[in-house]
Amino acid sequence: MSSVSGAVTVRASAGRRSSDRGRIALLPTAALVLGALYCVVPTLWILVAATKSRADLFSTATYLPSLDGSLFRNIRDLSAYGDGIFWRWMLNSFLYALVGGVLASAVSAATGYALAKYAFHGRKLLFNVILAGVLLPQIVLAIPQYLLLSHFGLTDSFVAVILPQLFNPYGIYLCRIYAAASVPDSMLEAGRIDGAGEFRLFWSVGLRLMLPGLITVFLLQFIVIWNNFLLPFVMLTSDDKFPLTVGLYSLLRHGAAEASLYSLVITGTLLSVVPVIALFLSLQRYWRIDLVTGAIK
Repeated sequence: MSSVSGAVTVRASAGRRSSDRGRIALLPTAALVLGALYCVVPTLWILVAATKSRADLFSTATYLPSLDGSLFRNIRDLSAYGDGIFWRWMLNSFLYALVGGVLASAVSAATGYALAKYAFHGRKLLFNVILAGVLLPQIVLAIPQYLLLSHFGLTDSFVAVILPQLFNPYGIYLCRIYAAASVPDSMLEAGRIDGAGEFRLFWSVGLRLMLPGLITVFLLQFIVIWNNFLLPFVMLTSDDKFPLTVGLYSLLRHGAAEASLYSLVITGTLLSVVPVIALFLSLQRYWRIDLVTGAIK
């Protein structure tokens, strides 16, 4: 009897411990669900609010969409506002993000490759200084960058928005780590024996092997430039050079005196998310290739 009761006690205690572990395991899941709701709920509100007319925006239930075609009317009104200035802002954002993303990725690739594959005095110190740049907030650099570019007469131009964002410390860090892991030194040595120069090795070998990592750096930099508000707000004064962030902010300021513009701002915010989602979905396959390559290695 004692042995049977002891076995029952052991099973009961094991069941209690398993139940306790199950409850504890639910805490991270609950935290992730709350974080997901925190990110998704504002997006859902924008999607629903963009479907409402100016009259229904503040008079109907918050998360109850309108199905009377108000979304298309809002898009039409937004396109007509200021002789189509919204689409000019959209084009500016695309040019800033595309050109800045490509050039910043190229700078990050070259710098990260050099830090990973060449031994020179001060390499570790230089890498630590670059890492320290990750900790600097953009608001600290915006005013010095403005004063520097204004000294050369480059403010209120496309260069003023693109040039300060070519040096991306976090992108350099990623490229350095990726180059060290994906570009074999033996392959570079074989290329040198065959007579290839250092630039040829970087262009033909390094960039090809680093391509999946560069896609990630480009996408991150594209999103950073696309969402950047402070730098273009400081650098630009002409409406026709504004990106979407500054343009929608100026439209919102006008909406403080004219409530009918709120619907246009919400619709413009919704449209500004579409290119980022499309870019993410179109480049996602490169990440899958990178994961497969890492598994094979």
